[in-house]
Amino acid sequence: MKIMQRILAVLCGIVMLTAVSASQADDGFSTSYTYGYDYWEDVQESPDAYRVAAVIDNSTLGRENLENVLMNKAQSLYVRGNTLYVCDTANNRILEITRSKNNEFKLKRIIKEMTGTENNTFASPYDVFVDPAGNIYVADYDHQRVVMMDKNLKWIRDYTKPTDATFDQSQNFLPKKIVVDVAGRVYALCQNINKGLVKFEEDGFFSGFIGANTVSVSMADYIWKRYFQTKEQRAQTANFVPTEYENVYIDDDGFIYATTIVYSEGDLKWDKAKPIRRLNSLGADILIKNDKFPPIGDLQWVSGAESTGPSKMVDVTVLNDDMYVALDKIRGRLFGYDSQGVLLWAFGTKGNVDGAFTGAVSIEHMGHDLLVLDQQKNNITVFEPTEYSNTIFDAIETYLNGEYDRSAELWQDVLKMNANYPLAFRGIGRAVLRQNKYQEAMDWFKLAHDRENYGRAFKLYRKDWVEQNIWWIILIVAVLLIVPLVLGRVKRTKWEVVMHEHSKVRK
Repeated sequence: MKIMQRILAVLCGIVMLTAVSASQADDGFSTSYTYGYDYWEDVQESPDAYRVAAVIDNSTLGRENLENVLMNKAQSLYVRGNTLYVCDTANNRILEITRSKNNEFKLKRIIKEMTGTENNTFASPYDVFVDPAGNIYVADYDHQRVVMMDKNLKWIRDYTKPTDATFDQSQNFLPKKIVVDVAGRVYALCQNINKGLVKFEEDGFFSGFIGANTVSVSMADYIWKRYFQTKEQRAQTANFVPTEYENVYIDDDGFIYATTIVYSEGDLKWDKAKPIRRLNSLGADILIKNDKFPPIGDLQWVSGAESTGPSKMVDVTVLNDDMYVALDKIRGRLFGYDSQGVLLWAFGTKGNVDGAFTGAVSIEHMGHDLLVLDQQKNNITVFEPTEYSNTIFDAIETYLNGEYDRSAELWQDVLKMNANYPLAFRGIGRAVLRQNKYQEAMDWFKLAHDRENYGRAFKLYRKDWVEQNIWWIILIVAVLLIVPLVLGRVKRTKWEVVMHEHSKVRK
């Protein structure tokens, strides 16, 4: 009966979703812009998770002095509070942009040089990081250093090529991406370095590499290269070496998220490619993946199409509650995941209209707002969440705060907007499971095709049922054990009586 009630609720939600979709279409927001995947990997359209709030471009920043503000092949973004830093790579500078309370972005200053050092300018800066004290770190690519300066642009130190034997001295030190932890340790992702991230202590001392990519080699490839190729052929073929990371991000807990775009397509759904990783202090990947498929972006890609192949994550940013958003450069899409690796939504496309990209390279966030840098358009698109995604965020947050009743209510509101949203079924199931409503939780997990949580709810339901019916169980077991014994004893007694009568007759 309860399952039928859930099904009727879903059907009612579909009718309401149709009305919501029509309303959004009238307002100019197409629900086909956002989508997700169902249990069978089919694409399911959904209400828009985000809408374009603003576009920061040359005209926005250069109203007073346009020629001094034009961005040129900018490579990365960094956000600290309400301040946005842009690596304007081809112009050899950093743009510092502030966001006002009325949601306007204004250019605060242009960082082109610093004081306190002879080498006081930048050459192709690829990345920027700002610590809580306001110190600015820049991946000064062509100067082969990571430079650190204070908030007043006074030089503090350079992090340069390590002289340690573990660092190949024939390689140049070309930092492309950087992050800094709370202890002041610098982690640099360098061009042509496949041993992982180059790690420096706060004082600039090189302390090794962390998080090297593992090598995935099939047995057939190994045997073919080892036993059937000549020495000359082996020299001409690619070596089995780790690949480099594409980008890095450090969250508030000090864990480094890293993306990679070099892997075999066949390894994606089997979780061997690991395009998104969460590295601990030892460099091990501890990203949680509790969905049917790991976080790989699109589950379907068609060979022969203009945008062929799987998603390639060029950047990632981490929101609160360990939710994260990855940026796909192939189709210009954004993929949001919760802390369990479950897809929240996907949206984005390639093109020249607002909200579409031609060369997306970096993503950041301010609260739940998302900012995407397009190096071809030389602009930054600011996306703000809609009521739909805000409700999802609230449902997740209230659950983590222990407000299970409120979380279930919010997930019900999500279902009213999107009746075919598996995460809402799962969210309601988790909420009612915390309320010890095991059978109801099983119904919701069944709708979500969540076998793991269904099994957990079933075990608790079975345990609870046994505890409530323990005396009946004991009574039934006792009856089943005692009755046969009594019957057997009666039968034996009758047999003894009969045998005794027979013996008396013979006498």
